Parts: sequence; structure tokens; C-alpha cells
Amino acid sequence: MQGDIHFISGLPRAGSTLLSAILRQNPRFRAGMTGPVGSLVDGMLRNMSMSNETAIFITDQQRRDLIKAIFSTYYADLPKAHVVFDTNRNWCARLPLITELFPRAKVICCVRHIPWILDSVERLIRKNKYQPSGIFNFEPGGTVYSRVEGLAAPNGMVGFAWNALREAFCGEQSACLLALTYETLTTQPERAIAAVYEFIGEKPFAHDFQNIEFDAEEFDRRIGTPGLHRVGKRVESPGRKTVLPGDLWRKYENDAFWGDPARNPNQVRVI
Repeated sequence: MQGDIHFISGLPRAGSTLLSAILRQNPRFRAGMTGPVGSLVDGMLRNMSMSNETAIFITDQQRRDLIKAIFSTYYADLPKAHVVFDTNRNWCARLPLITELFPRAKVICCVRHIPWILDSVERLIRKNKYQPSGIFNFEPGGTVYSRVEGLAAPNGMVGFAWNALREAFCGEQSACLLALTYETLTTQPERAIAAVYEFIGEKPFAHDFQNIEFDAEEFDRRIGTPGLHRVGKRVESPGRKTVLPGDLWRKYENDAFWGDPARNPNQVRVI
């Protein structure tokens, strides 16, 4: 790759698309919603494993080169001195891999109070009442209880990301992490973005927080969840009352481990 690379990961519905929409105002930066690189890497790793009988002919050096070639090929048009932010919730679970491939890379972990993440998904489902969502395999049935249970399961959209984030916080590569809370990003965007620039070692840039828009309308339509990646024009905090039943809210309200020093043993910086 001709330019530098960093990663955006963390929890869903926690501001990663908003962060990307802000960063891409800088003409030297490329950022967007979750792209295909993460799944391409996983597919390559799987096909180079011993589940493939011909993998016996592939050395670890060749595996490394092939994985790195995915990045260099996908971002081949990135000009020199430019920076790409690749977004994928899987990156928190792939720190040993990406830190070896890109030792200077940083990972911005977007985090948010778990009940509000669950609330955000539930609101989308209720808003798109005529379109079953791909988040739940396009099944029209279920209740808020079954949907939350599915999201929070170990392999669910929220549960997997939470587990990967916790793994990253406690792992040997935690020094490359910055936790960016949704609350800071939406209420103090200047402070949030300044912290990101400082963390990745880039010179400040004057962002316009009153003129930010991003929409992946066709992508969201195809997964039956219009509005999933839509970002409004202004950075603002969505003050509202939750649609979750009280018992569901209470079940997950203590899961924001990043705010508890006792559960952040490597002292990952939290903004």
C-alpha cells in the first residue's frame, strides 16, 4: 500500500459510520461503512487452512503475503501520503494479525451503552414494519425479547462485537486501541476527532460538524433495513426515551466495561 492504514472497529450502532462520514471530509482520508476486506481476509485464511488439502504447499510467509495482498490490491488506488480507515467489527478479534501486517496501524473502537445499541436496532425494525430485516434473516416473526436475545448471543451482531472488543482490551496488542464513546462523538465532536487525530499522529483538520451526510441507501435496502447507515447532516445526540422493556434494559445496563478501570486492565484510553 502506498498510504497508511488504520482501522475502525468496536460495537455496532455506536458511531462508526458517523465517524467515517466526519473523517472523509479530510481529502487525505478515505473512510466508509463496513467494507469487504474483513470478509476477504477471513475467506483467505479459511481457504489456506488445512481444511483445504492443498494448503500443505502454502508456507506461512506465503500466507502473510497473500493476506497483505488483499489490502494492497483493494486499496491500490490510494495515493501516497493518504490514509485509509478500514471498518469492520472483526478487526478487534484480529489484532494479532493486523498488528503484525501493519505495525503502525491504530484501531479506533466505537463503543456505546449496550441498551442504547439494542434500542437503536429495535427502533429500526419497528420503523421498517413492512420489510423484514436481514439482521434477523428476514424472518417477520419474533418479539423484542427474541430479537434482543439473538443480537446479544455470542455469535449475534452485538454479542460477537462485545466479545471481540473485550478480547482486544485484555490482549497483548491493546496499546493500538482507542475507545471512542458514542456519547462523546455526538455531544463533543471536536474533542472526539481531535483525540483521533492525536492518536494516529495526524495534523489537525478543520471539520464541519454541521454539514455531514452519508447514506448507503441501496445497501440498506438490500438487507431490508433502510436507514441502517444513514447519517444526518448535523452531529447531534439523539435524546429520546427507550423502547426497550425495563427488564431488558436492566439486563444489559452494566455491560459497558470500558468505563470501569477494574475491567480495563491494560488502561486502554477512553474518550
